[in-house]
Amino acid sequence: MAGGFGTRFWPISQANNPKQFIDLLGNGESMLQSTFHRFERICPRENIIIVTNSLYVDRVREQIPNLLPYQVLSEPYRRSTAPCIAYAASIISRRDAEANIIVTPSDHAVFDEVKFDHDILQALTITANHDYIVTIGMRPTDPKTKYGYIQFSEAPALPEAPNLHKVITFTEKPPVEMARQFISTGEFFWNAGIFVWRLSTLRKAYDTYLPNIAKSIFALTADTPATEVERVYSLCDTISVDFGIMEHAENVYVLEGSFPWSDVETWDLLYNTYPHDENGNSIISGTVFPYEVHNTVVHIPSRKTIVVQGLDGYIIAGDDNMLLICPRDQEDRIVKFSSDVELNQMLSSFHKKK
Repeated sequence: MAGGFGTRFWPISQANNPKQFIDLLGNGESMLQSTFHRFERICPRENIIIVTNSLYVDRVREQIPNLLPYQVLSEPYRRSTAPCIAYAASIISRRDAEANIIVTPSDHAVFDEVKFDHDILQALTITANHDYIVTIGMRPTDPKTKYGYIQFSEAPALPEAPNLHKVITFTEKPPVEMARQFISTGEFFWNAGIFVWRLSTLRKAYDTYLPNIAKSIFALTADTPATEVERVYSLCDTISVDFGIMEHAENVYVLEGSFPWSDVETWDLLYNTYPHDENGNSIISGTVFPYEVHNTVVHIPSRKTIVVQGLDGYIIAGDDNMLLICPRDQEDRIVKFSSDVELNQMLSSFHKKK
């Protein structure tokens, strides 16, 4: 899934260049490229399908060259994850009616790929042999409010899989006090947003809980004209697979992930994900001369040099045209900052035309 706009990482992530196409971690690859290469080790390259917004089809093909036509699906409208997953599953069903399917975001960070491969292959083995929907859960370390939480039954679901548990509830982005209570019980995982299920299990879940999406989206093929895809999507419900299926289905299980992971949803999460220097700074990209600087994250173009003095707990981020300097604990205001800048640019453009 690679259709998000990544607004929380403004200004380096913007509508024409969102988060999934950026080298956010400073490792020389975009988030999309890292995710694609991660799954190339697990299944044949031709079995990977990328679903993205129609605005980004060319960008996907630029970053992942030599993809076959069916491997990049264009969504004309944003309808959340349930239609997106159904669209890919519809294409897969024409190629392999017995397919075992992994659904993953394109913009999450994984730090131990050996453990990741082990866990995903274990999930695939489970779903190959059981009519289960398996989601990957991560043991929480602190009460993050940007993550979803999964409550699980303590008893292992299968003798051969002690890290697999029956899901009791899903809670999306709880307030901090509720998140603290969740963690204190020891009965909750973070929801990593990775799902594994057989095609037949997936189709049954859609038929049961999202019949309108099942009837419309599963009629789409790789040869469906763009005008028909647009018509179907224009009538489609906007709903996530979490709300539409996971919260209702009885056969949902969570596999505890053993690999370090982050959904890198915000600047603060990126700061906490990336290694720190002796002053607690995460200098991800750019040449930085810090003086009396602490607990600050810096992400500027690699060819640029900046001198920073006297900041503690800040975000410094920019592209070739804009620079953001903002306290990390004020990052919720970034969406407003970006809107104000965009409005100013529109007004300036209007006045120039006059």
